[in-house]
Amino acid sequence: MEGSWVVVGGEGRVGATNIGKLRQGKARGGVTSWNLRVFAGVVGFMGCLLLAASLLMSAVHQVQFRNGAISVNFRGLQELKQNFVRKEHVEQIMHERLIQMATLATTKNESDSGSFALWEEPYKQARKWKPCAAKHSLADEEPGEKNNGYILISANGGLNQQCVAVCNAVVVAALLNATLVLPHFLYNSVWKDKSQFGDIYQEDYFVNYMKSDVRIVKDLPPHLQSLDLEAIGSQITDNDIMKEAEPSEFIRTALPVLRKNGVVHFLGFGNRLGFDSVPVHLQRLRCRCNFHALKFAPEIQKLGSLLVQRLRGVSEMQTEMDKQLFGGKMLDRTSGEKRADAGGPSRYLALHMRFEVDMVAYSLCEFGGGEEERRELAAFRETHFPALAARLRNTTVSPEELRSQGRCPLTPEEAGLILSALGYDHRTFTYVAGSQIYGGATRLRPLTRLYPNLVTKEDILSSDELAPLRNFSSRLAALDFIACASSDVFAVTDSGSQLSSLVSGYRVYHGRGRAPTLHPNRKRYAQILSEEGGIGWGGFQKRVRTMVEEYKRVRARPRGRTVYRQPRTPGCMCRAGGDGSIDF
Repeated sequence: MEGSWVVVGGEGRVGATNIGKLRQGKARGGVTSWNLRVFAGVVGFMGCLLLAASLLMSAVHQVQFRNGAISVNFRGLQELKQNFVRKEHVEQIMHERLIQMATLATTKNESDSGSFALWEEPYKQARKWKPCAAKHSLADEEPGEKNNGYILISANGGLNQQCVAVCNAVVVAALLNATLVLPHFLYNSVWKDKSQFGDIYQEDYFVNYMKSDVRIVKDLPPHLQSLDLEAIGSQITDNDIMKEAEPSEFIRTALPVLRKNGVVHFLGFGNRLGFDSVPVHLQRLRCRCNFHALKFAPEIQKLGSLLVQRLRGVSEMQTEMDKQLFGGKMLDRTSGEKRADAGGPSRYLALHMRFEVDMVAYSLCEFGGGEEERRELAAFRETHFPALAARLRNTTVSPEELRSQGRCPLTPEEAGLILSALGYDHRTFTYVAGSQIYGGATRLRPLTRLYPNLVTKEDILSSDELAPLRNFSSRLAALDFIACASSDVFAVTDSGSQLSSLVSGYRVYHGRGRAPTLHPNRKRYAQILSEEGGIGWGGFQKRVRTMVEEYKRVRARPRGRTVYRQPRTPGCMCRAGGDGSIDF
C-alpha cells in the first residue's frame, strides 16, 4: 500500500512519501540522512501535539469561575459549562403573551400614549404646593440654655433607612429638650458599608442649618464617653419602643432615663416615630432636616452632577432640583462633558428596580425559577434572615396568595410591561437604579429587549471615576438617589422601598409640580396580570394607565402616610389659593 505524510517543521514540507521505500531501506539495514530527517520531523510533530495537550489540560485545571475559585478536571468543566449555559440562557418569561404585544407596541415609530402625560404632571394643582419647611413659624422655639442631656442614635439599614432615622432623631431631641450627637451608622451584613455620617453628608452644614432648632454636637462630652450605657440602663432598642410610636411614648420611656443619666442611646431606631400625632412645629423639623439640612458630601455631589449631565447630554444644570442636590458643586462646561457625540438624550426616565436578592428572598414569593430558585432563596434566608427561616419551618406560605395581595416585588419584565402600556416607546432613555438584579442579565433581558437604551451608573461613569465610592454601597446609593431625583420621570416598582419613598417625596417637595412619578398599585397590577389571557393589548393599556393615573392625583398627605414620601402636609408644604393666599 502507498500513503502520504505531511510534516510541518523547521525543514519545511515533506509530502508524497512512499512508505514502501522506507520499509525497503530498513530491510537493507541502512539508514539514510533523508530517513533521519523524516523521523525527526515525525517526533517533533508528536512532541508539539503532546505539549499543546499538556498546556490545554493545565489551563483547564486553572479555570476560575466567578462564583468561586473552582479547580476542575475536564469532565467537571464540561458539566459546569452546561449548568452555566442553562442558568444564563434559559429566560424565565412569566407573561409571554403580553411581552409579545408590548414588543410590537414599543417598536412603533411614535409613542402611543393617548391621553396619558408621558413627561409631565397631568394635574396643574401640583404647582400650587410650595415648600414651607425652610421657614420658622411663630410657634417654633429656639433651644434654651438648659437641656436634659444627650441623645445618641445608632441607625441601622442602608442609606435611606439611615436618613429617616437621622431626621426622626432630630425631632426626638427637640421633643425631649436634648442635645443630639451626630448619628452613628451601624455596619450591616447585607450592605457591608462602614461609611459614617460625614462620609455621606456635610456635617458642618447639617449642624449649622439645624442650630436654631436643635443643639447638635459631634461627640459626647468626655465625662460621658467612658460610661457603659447598656449597664446603666441608658440603651433603648427597637424592642423597647413600638414602631411608629407617638411622641408620648418617648416622653414616658426615654425622658426619665435621660434626666437620670444625662444620656440615652437609641440602638437601631428604625421607623420608631409616627406621623399623625406629631405636632406641626415638630413635623416641620422633619422636613427641614430631610429636604434642606441633609446635603451630600462634596465628593458625592460632584460625581452626581457629572452623572446627571451625561444622562441629559447637556453640560449645565438647569432645575431647582439640581440646586438643592448639588449646591455649589455643579460642574462647569469643560469638566462636565465626556461624550463627543451630538448632544445625547435631552430627557430620561429613571426606574428604581427593587429586585435584589435580599428583597426577593424576604418576600417569600416565587418568580418562575422552579425548584432551583426555591433552594437558592431558602439558603439565602438561612444565612441573612435566620428568624424568618425558622418561622417558615412551622408555617405554610402561599406564594400565589402573596402575589394576589400585592406583596411581591415586580420583576424587570413586569416593570417593562407597565412602561410599554403607558406609551413609552423603545427609544426611551432609561436609567436603572438599584443594586445587582437577582438573576442578572437573564432576568433583565425582557426589559432590555423592550428598552435597549437602558443604562446604570456603571455605564455612564468610568471605573476610575467610581473608584473612590467602590465598596461603599451607601455612597453608591446616593448616586442612584441623585439620578432618580433629577430625572424627567421617576418610575417606582416597589412603593414600600425607602429609596422610592424618599425620592418621590423629594420630587414633590422640590419639583415645583413638574416632576412626575409613576407609582403602580401592586395589588391591582397583580389582578390585571392574573387575567392577561382574556384581555387584549388595548384593554391592558387602559387598566394600567387608570391604575397609575389614580396615584398622580394631587392630594394632601393621607392619615398614616409618611411625610418623607408625601410632604403635602402642615409644617412641610403650603398651598397657594386662587387669591394668592397661602394656607397650611
